[in-house]
Amino acid sequence: MRILRLRTWKVPPRWLFLKIETDAGLAGWGEPVVEGRADTVEAAIGEMADYLVGKDPLRIEDHWQALYRGGFYRGGPVLMSAIAGIDQALWDIKGRYHGAAVHELMGGRCRDRIRVYSWIGGDRPVDLVAAAKDAMGRGFTAVKMNGCEELQIVDSYKKIDAAVGRVATLRDACGSDLDIAIDFHGRVHRPMAKVLMHELEPLRPLFIEEPVLPEHLDQLRDLVRATPIPIATGERLFTRSDFRRLLTEGVADIIQPDLSHAGGITECKKIAAMAEAYDVALAPHCPLGPIALAACLQVDATAYNAFIQEQSLGIHYNTSNDVLDYLCDPSVFAYENGFVAIPEGSGLGIEINEAYVVERAREGHRWRNPIWRHDDGSVAEW
Repeated sequence: MRILRLRTWKVPPRWLFLKIETDAGLAGWGEPVVEGRADTVEAAIGEMADYLVGKDPLRIEDHWQALYRGGFYRGGPVLMSAIAGIDQALWDIKGRYHGAAVHELMGGRCRDRIRVYSWIGGDRPVDLVAAAKDAMGRGFTAVKMNGCEELQIVDSYKKIDAAVGRVATLRDACGSDLDIAIDFHGRVHRPMAKVLMHELEPLRPLFIEEPVLPEHLDQLRDLVRATPIPIATGERLFTRSDFRRLLTEGVADIIQPDLSHAGGITECKKIAAMAEAYDVALAPHCPLGPIALAACLQVDATAYNAFIQEQSLGIHYNTSNDVLDYLCDPSVFAYENGFVAIPEGSGLGIEINEAYVVERAREGHRWRNPIWRHDDGSVAEW
């Protein structure tokens, strides 16, 4: 069996799908994308195809090493996302070849299901109570929200009070039956992160995500020591080397590698195992599409330290299409009592509706990150 071709489709709302076809008729799907840079990743896929076409698709580890180490310049969001999608698709092929789910090929699952959370509130959080109660009505027991809008390096307590007030209103309305995770989204610099985290402590968040930008990971140590709230980070790290620093310096309680950015199943399984050795929890980042989510669930199945999974059904970005739209059988992601079952089908455990993918790719997308500015006109972190 040999790799015949790699095909890509940009589909709404902001995703890139990859299909790797073989001369034996087997095919696998991956989701390689950097949000807002889909064309760039697509170009990287085309360059990597030069190496892959004609190769045995079952030699996943060898292909991963060749694609990574075969480039003198390596790592980073674009190259690692391209490798990630290729890796997902190769695992999908391997599972289908052996008639087994990917997690069965990685030692078998250590859990039957995993907890999931729902996004509420949007980039500028509004209508939180209504959104949270809707999520609870659909069976979710945990939600995540953006903690604030833009903040200057040092900013007004008025903004802090507004951010804390939103969470307090949500806590009052939903009580302790709902766990609330709060994403700082890298919008908050260290001086205000210290203040905001302290003010949020009485509201008992499930975790605080990315309290400072990834380039300031050295500042996390003081923040971790200053609060009892679990600290999560890692969605903008791309290799096990990046996570090694995070783990050895003890600056996170929860790591959030993205299966579509951090080298795919092969690399993220290794990252999860590294984190387990440090007693650090795993909560993969996944505000993306169905293939990325399926890949996450395969790793979650085999990672003892996985405790919750992000998923994007109903997220504010998914206005034209949503996670279930591209699946032949949407019930594979049926959420019940705040959990989702690990897919048991061959490969990634999902079937992509290729005809619908082709149809929606005619519209495609040109999604871009918003550019925010402070009142003084300077660019703000989004």
